[in-house]
Amino acid sequence: MVESPLRRIAIAACACALLALGACSRAPAPAPAPAGDAAAPTAATVPPDAPSTPAPAATPVARHVVLVMGDSLSAGYGLAASEGWVSLLATKVAQEKPGWGVVNASVSGETTAGGAARIADELARNKPEVVAIELGANDGLRGLPLEQTRANLEAMIAAARGAKAKVLLIGMRLPPNYGPDYTGGFEALFADLAKREQIAFLPFLLEPVAADDSAFQADRLHPNASAQPKLRDHVWPALEPLLR
Repeated sequence: MVESPLRRIAIAACACALLALGACSRAPAPAPAPAGDAAAPTAATVPPDAPSTPAPAATPVARHVVLVMGDSLSAGYGLAASEGWVSLLATKVAQEKPGWGVVNASVSGETTAGGAARIADELARNKPEVVAIELGANDGLRGLPLEQTRANLEAMIAAARGAKAKVLLIGMRLPPNYGPDYTGGFEALFADLAKREQIAFLPFLLEPVAADDSAFQADRLHPNASAQPKLRDHVWPALEPLLR
C-alpha cells in the first residue's frame, strides 16, 4: 500500500518521541640519542638561514553568534557531528556571513520545558545575537497541554529578547492520529505565537523531506545525511535576513 505524505510526516516526527522516551595521552618521550651522536637540532640550534615553517593561521573568532536550541532533529541523531543540518549551516554562515558563528545547544529528547529551563544559561554563556528555537515536537508527541507548550515557548522568546537577541521560531507538525483538534491546535500554536510576537518563522522544519522515504535512516524515523543539506537550505532563507 502506498504511504500518504501525512503518514510519512508522522514517521519523521516520531523520531523525537523515541528519543524522548529513550536515552533522554601523552606522546612518548623521544628516545635519547646514542652516546657520541650529535644532538638533534632544537629551535635554538637551527641555523639562522634555515627555512622556517609559518604558524597556521588562527581560526577567526565569531563576533556574532546564532544559538540553535532544538531537539534530536537539530542535534543530528544518528549522524556524524559534521553531517547535521546545524553543522552544515555553521559552515554556510562562516562562508557567507564573515564574523558570524553558530552554536548548537540542541539536545535529543528535549521538550519546551527543558529548553525554557536551559535558555538563560545558554544566553549567558554564548551571548547570541540570534536565537533559533526548534522545540515542541516532543511536547506534542507526549500529548502535553498546548497551553504549557505555548507558555514555555513564550518564556524562551522573552528570555532571548531580554538578551537583545532576534528570534527565529521553527515549527513542527504532528501525525493525524492525535486527533484533529490537538494536531490542528499544535500546528496553529507556532504560527499564532510567531505572528503575535512578530518574530521570524519557519512553519515546518521537515517540509522538504517528509514525503521522501529515501531521506531517512534505516530505521525510517530519522533524517539521514543526504537529507541534511535540504534542511539547511530550507532554514537558510528564514535565518539569513536576521544576520545583519
